[in-house]
Amino acid sequence: MNSDLIKGKWSQLKGEAKKQWGNLTDDDLLEIEGNRDKFVGAIQERYGKAKADAEREVDTWNHRHKLW
Repeated sequence: MNSDLIKGKWSQLKGEAKKQWGNLTDDDLLEIEGNRDKFVGAIQERYGKAKADAEREVDTWNHRHKLW
């Protein structure tokens, strides 16, 4: 999926991300803008997770929502 489609879909999925990761702020979600690395970093920061764990969570979530 190209980056424009990811960003377009991200606008629709921010609420879903907030449901799963309630500690993410609205500012975090705006900053992420559909970028996987920013998403992983935000989860690491807000939840104190190891990078590999955050990546696994994001990849599972992305697969469920047909992203990346």
